[in-house]
Amino acid sequence: MKKINLLYIMLAAVLLYSCSKDITERNMDFPALQPASTDINAGTWKPILLTGPTEFPVAAPIATTTPDYIAQVNEIKSFQAKMTRDEKNSVKYWSAGAVLRWNEIMRELVALHNLPPYQNADGTYPFPSANNPLAYPQFPFANPPYAARAYAYVAAAQYDALVAAWHYKKLYNRPAPYNADPTVNVLIPKSDLPSYPSEDAVVIGVTTELLKLLFPGDQEFIQLKAEEHKRARIIAGANVRSDLEAGETLGKSVAQKFVTRARGDRAGAAIGNQTIWTQMENDAIARGEIPWISQESPKRPPMLPLFGKVKTFLFDSLTMVTTIRPAAPPSTSSQQFKDEVAEVYSFSKNPTREQIRIAHFWADGLATYTPPGHWNAIATEDFVKQNFSEVRWARNMGLLNMALMDAAIACWDAKYLYFNPRPSQIDPRIKTTTGLPNFPSYISGHSTFSGAAATILGHIIKPKAAEYTAMAKEASESRIYGAIHYRSDCTRGLETGNKVGEYAIARALTDGAE
Repeated sequence: MKKINLLYIMLAAVLLYSCSKDITERNMDFPALQPASTDINAGTWKPILLTGPTEFPVAAPIATTTPDYIAQVNEIKSFQAKMTRDEKNSVKYWSAGAVLRWNEIMRELVALHNLPPYQNADGTYPFPSANNPLAYPQFPFANPPYAARAYAYVAAAQYDALVAAWHYKKLYNRPAPYNADPTVNVLIPKSDLPSYPSEDAVVIGVTTELLKLLFPGDQEFIQLKAEEHKRARIIAGANVRSDLEAGETLGKSVAQKFVTRARGDRAGAAIGNQTIWTQMENDAIARGEIPWISQESPKRPPMLPLFGKVKTFLFDSLTMVTTIRPAAPPSTSSQQFKDEVAEVYSFSKNPTREQIRIAHFWADGLATYTPPGHWNAIATEDFVKQNFSEVRWARNMGLLNMALMDAAIACWDAKYLYFNPRPSQIDPRIKTTTGLPNFPSYISGHSTFSGAAATILGHIIKPKAAEYTAMAKEASESRIYGAIHYRSDCTRGLETGNKVGEYAIARALTDGAE
C-alpha cells in the first residue's frame, strides 16, 4: 500500500508542476482587459451575501499630492527601471483580467485533485479529510459536484467583493497612478476607472481566502500566485501599494461571509455512510426496481450520495422538490427502459467516428477540470470577446457558477432518490467509451450541467443562445454515444438544467446590472 500511495503522491507532484507551468504560460495570447464600459455604477448592483456594499468599511485614501503617495509612485518607477523579462510576461499574463486568470488557476487546481483514491489492502476505500488535507488521499477529491460548488463560491464571492469595491471607487474617486502622475510608464490599457481600492487586489483577497479553504494543501502555491499578481499590478503602473492593500483587505473581509456559508451548507456530510448507502439500495428494491450497484472491483462507495441536500444559491429546498426535481425514470421493468438499453447497446457496438469524437470531447473525466470547468472555459473564451469590465466578468461568472452548483445539487438529488442502474450494469455487453462514473445513472450530470450553463449563457450573450443550446444538446448526447447513460437520463437532465438556468436568469433580471 505504501508503494501505491507513493505513486499517487508522485503523480500529484507531477500534476502540480504541470499546473504551475500551465498557469504561467497558457493563453498568453488573451488580450489585455480593456472594457467597453467601466460600469462605474456597479456599486449599486445587488450582492449575493453582503447586506450592502458598505457592510465592510474602506477608509478614505491619502491624497495623490502627499509625500507618502509620491513615494508609492516612485516604487512603481523603481520596479520598472529593473524589470525582467519574466516580470514583463507576468504583467502581460495578469493584464487579461483578475477574474479570468483566477478562474483559470482554479480550473487547474480542480484538475490536479480530480483523482479518486486507490483502495486499501482490505478492499475498503479511504476518504479525503478536510481536517487532515495532506494525508493520503489528499483533500479534496475534486469530483464534479465538489468542483461545481468550489467554482460557485469563488465566483459569487468575487462578485460581492467587486460590487463593494466599485462603491468605494466611485465614492473616493482616486485616479490611477498614471493619471495622477503622467510620467508613470503604464504597461496596460489606460482607464478612467478610479484605482482605489484596486479591483485586482480585491479579487486576490477574496479568492485566496476561499481557495485556501477549498484546496488547503495548495496554500503555498496560491499565495505565490497572489504575490505575483500584486507585483504585476505595481510594475504595470496600474496601482500603487495602498490601492492594493485596501483592495486585498476588503476582499478578505468579504471572503469570510462565504467561508461561513460554506462551512454550514451541509457539503461536509455529503459522503454519507454505509447505512445510508444500503438504505438507498433497499428503497429501490422495495419499489420493484433494479438498484444501482458500483461496477468497480472492489465496489467503491457511491460519490457524494447526500450532495442533493447541500444548500443551494438560487432557490430553496422546497422549490427543489416541487419544481426542479424530475419525475421518476422509466421503470427498469418497462418496455421503454428495455428500448433505451438496446439503444445504448447499439451505440456501444457500432459508434461512428464522429460519435466517438463527441464522447471524448465532452468526457471531462479524471484529471480534468470536470464538466462545470468545461463550461467555465467556454464562457471565458466568449466573455473575452465581449470586453466586459472586471465587475461584470465577476457578475456573469457568478451567475454561471451558481447555476452549475445548483444543477449539481438538483442532479445528485435525483440520482440518489431514484438510484437507477447504469446501462452496462443491465447489459454486460455494453462497453463504455470514456469510463464509467461511480454513481447512479438518472439523471445525467453532464446534461444537467450543460442545460443550466447554456440557459444562463444564452441570456448573458443573447446572439449565441442557439449555439449554446446546440452545445448543451451535443454534450448531453455524448453520454449516450459513450454508452454511459440512457436517453431519458439525458433529456430529463437537460430539462432539469434548463429549469435551474431560468432561476439564474431571474436573478440576473433583478440584480441591477442589465
